[in-house]
Amino acid sequence: MIVRQFIEWVRGARAQERAEATAALARAYIYAELSADDRAAAEGAMLVALDDPWPLVRRALADVLAASPDAPVAVVRALAGDLPEIAAPVLALSPLFVDADLIDGVATGGAMVQSAIASRAALPRSVAAAIAEVGAAEACLVLLSNGEADIAPYSLDRIVERFGHLGEIREPLAARDDLSAAARQSLVTKLGESLAGYAVGGEWLDVDNALRVAREACEKMTVALAAETPDGDMRPLIRHLRESGQLTAGFILRAVLSGNTALFEGALAELTGMPVRRVSGLIYGSSLRAAQALFHQAGLPPSMFPAFKEAVEAMREGGLVSAPRGIARLKRRLIECVLKRSENGEAGERAPQITLQRRYATEAAREEARHFCDELVSRHSRARRQRIAA
Repeated sequence: MIVRQFIEWVRGARAQERAEATAALARAYIYAELSADDRAAAEGAMLVALDDPWPLVRRALADVLAASPDAPVAVVRALAGDLPEIAAPVLALSPLFVDADLIDGVATGGAMVQSAIASRAALPRSVAAAIAEVGAAEACLVLLSNGEADIAPYSLDRIVERFGHLGEIREPLAARDDLSAAARQSLVTKLGESLAGYAVGGEWLDVDNALRVAREACEKMTVALAAETPDGDMRPLIRHLRESGQLTAGFILRAVLSGNTALFEGALAELTGMPVRRVSGLIYGSSLRAAQALFHQAGLPPSMFPAFKEAVEAMREGGLVSAPRGIARLKRRLIECVLKRSENGEAGERAPQITLQRRYATEAAREEARHFCDELVSRHSRARRQRIAA
């Protein structure tokens, strides 16, 4: 009887009144002790309310039913297919959806719907994968912010691939402990591309110089990343560099001159297909002719071998020590020694490599100067604090 009277009244009421009354009916359905007949009639009234022309009414219904496990399934499913602002509450909260429903919502919904699904508590891995694959950038950002979401490593890789060029996406990705070294390096590359585009757009550098500066900055950050990469993740990182075309002779030379022997040996192992132990033996324990054959098998340009030869000889003499974890600066003394020997005689086809080594030497000198100044200021600050404490 009450439901019949409600239906008769609601047809002539104003939109705000209808919204309030519909919300009250939904609360009664969930919380009140209704007879079976009244429950059936209330459900029917809510189904009728789905046809109300005013979104305000349907949104009021969604807000009440969204989180309830006792909500009528037919009503909740219909609300999930309504306007995004109406569907969002039920898709974010309702326990009545199975994974397949949510995946379909990701595939067919817009950014607001996808973001609502991405915010769900205990979001399953399969749904997170769907968002990573086809979700909008906003939805992926919500997903990354959802501490309860089960996100597989391949889904993180996909988000990096699709949206790593966006700063608001890069930041939460970079902060994750479960991001692979390869994905983290992809973020470095995307950052370099963005900076190059910014420099060109601002007319600070021409395209060629901007790309060169960005590439060398990426190489520098990648060597630093490799210095902090666990041994078990080093090979996947190197494989990623090769597949993305970044495992160049110049990059490998930077690794050597930065003291990252693990990256140097792993790169040669990747390029030759040899085990790392075998590569290490050829570099340090055999003749330079064997090392030259190794570099040839790796496909490195012959014009680069003199620089590698000098670096290898320095390693054999104990002149190159791997940097501690977290430090990957170019070694100025070693670079200058290699450069001096490389500049002896005719440059010929080695001219581009010599130019590269000169840039490395300049970079190493600047880094050494910055490090010296930082240490000087740090020692002064410590001494001042000690005087004050005394």
